Amino acid sequence: MEPARARAMILAVPNIKAAEKWVLQSEKRSERNKSAKSRLKTLYKGAAGAGEAAAASEVESAFDKAARKGIIHPNKAARKKSRLAKAVQRGPVAPKTAKGRARKK
Repeated sequence: MEPARARAMILAVPNIKAAEKWVLQSEKRSERNKSAKSRLKTLYKGAAGAGEAAAASEVESAFDKAARKGIIHPNKAARKKSRLAKAVQRGPVAPKTAKGRARKK
């Protein structure tokens, strides 16, 4: 749904003028945080699959930065960093094959 359209569909309309602004600010922040979280997930999957220490250090710093900014909880950042370190120790993972039935020819 488009952000402009979502604003028009506010069901509980605030009585206070400042509360209307808070709703818009919350929408902006949640959209920005959603984008950042998605980026973190992508970075994590790439580094865990590659099994390279250099890529892992970049991802760890991204998690630290997200925790500092309040996008994710600091404990979650620590947990993800720990799991990433274990994944790097295990080594690279072979890419997954596509699931589903094979086509008959």
